[in-house]
Amino acid sequence: MKFHWFAEVTYDGLPDAFPAPGQGAWVDSPIGLADPRRVGENYRMFVRLMQQADRDGFDGLAVNEHHQTPFAMTPSPNLLAASVAGSTEHAAILVIGDSLALYNPPTRVAEELAYLDCLSDGRVIAGFVFGTPMDSAFAYARPPIELRERFHEARDLVLRAWREPEPFAFNGKYNQLRYVNVWPRPVQERPPIWVPGSGSVETWELVTRENYCYGHLSFSGLRAAKPLVDRYWDYVAANGGDMNPHRMAFTQLICVADSDAEAERRYADAVKYFQRVKDPSMRFATPPGYTSPASMRGMLGRTATPEALEDKRRAVSGEMSFWEYDEKGYIIAGTPDRVAQRVRELATELRVGQLIASLHMGDLPEETAAENTHLFGSQVIPQLRDLWADEPDHWTPVASQRRPAGPTTTPTTTPTTVGAAALVGGN
Repeated sequence: MKFHWFAEVTYDGLPDAFPAPGQGAWVDSPIGLADPRRVGENYRMFVRLMQQADRDGFDGLAVNEHHQTPFAMTPSPNLLAASVAGSTEHAAILVIGDSLALYNPPTRVAEELAYLDCLSDGRVIAGFVFGTPMDSAFAYARPPIELRERFHEARDLVLRAWREPEPFAFNGKYNQLRYVNVWPRPVQERPPIWVPGSGSVETWELVTRENYCYGHLSFSGLRAAKPLVDRYWDYVAANGGDMNPHRMAFTQLICVADSDAEAERRYADAVKYFQRVKDPSMRFATPPGYTSPASMRGMLGRTATPEALEDKRRAVSGEMSFWEYDEKGYIIAGTPDRVAQRVRELATELRVGQLIASLHMGDLPEETAAENTHLFGSQVIPQLRDLWADEPDHWTPVASQRRPAGPTTTPTTTPTTVGAAALVGGN
């Protein structure tokens, strides 16, 4: 099994009253709430944490793309990826992903991912995403009905740009280019491709046909995700797809500490902060034309129960206790042994071979995130390496799979006494 370090790059200085109930924190959040220097401090913290995760034995460092939200200040995942590609040694650079339909022309993605692959010496995973409605339809004004066509045309262009040995002309519906001759080209013949999704059948068809890795990035946990993930695997099996668990990625908030009581003390406030700011207003979440009729029928077939809807309301409002968040699957918390057992259950139930572990959330202090990363890397990951070990992994770069086993640093103190400076700053 593979483990990738990830966090939404959330601004940590929002007032308690933001956002107002039902208003969400996307698209039109007042920019006056942000201090640019504090934003810079946030960015530097996430770079340090990813550098530490590379030393602590993680297989990948994940970055994503969102726009106009304090929940995830990553307008270009390739910029954040570049900050760590040249300053890490082993972990894959997992871009999940570039919103292909928003790039004009998409050859920009081909160039930048190739740059990252060269800089990291062949460690890039190319994630291609359709983009959330908030990002694509509202922040970037793409007509929702065009998004899938634009995405597929852009994907074809990027892959051809990496493959063709000579300059070529591209005459698509949305992109017309007389000369396509991308410099540089990736170190890898073709970086592994991941496509995250939230349950659309068109995405299932694409990843099954092309044998891409499918990422379910929901933050909903095992209990809420199982019906959808089970249907995905049923679809793969019914259509002759590859059932290899390494083709399935899943995000999970993780809170590790020396004791359950310490986990609650350290993480409870940050979990509530994360839940409070992560969702958009409904007016930005469901533009007409974004979801196809076939996918809408599938979603209606998976309609949440009144109990699940109430759980979500209480989670966002902060009415849940810390251990309710854990019980419902929004987080996995506790000692390393407890966390390892819960992750094993999740990975086995959902047939997940790629865990995207979110080890910073909300306004969590850097020192706590650093210790969380260290405990997970040194005490949780080693307990789970046996999972799916008999299955080949074609969706992680060969270069990152050659890394030494376990952390590349040897702590001189116990995890409970390692401070943020030691963990984040290196040896």
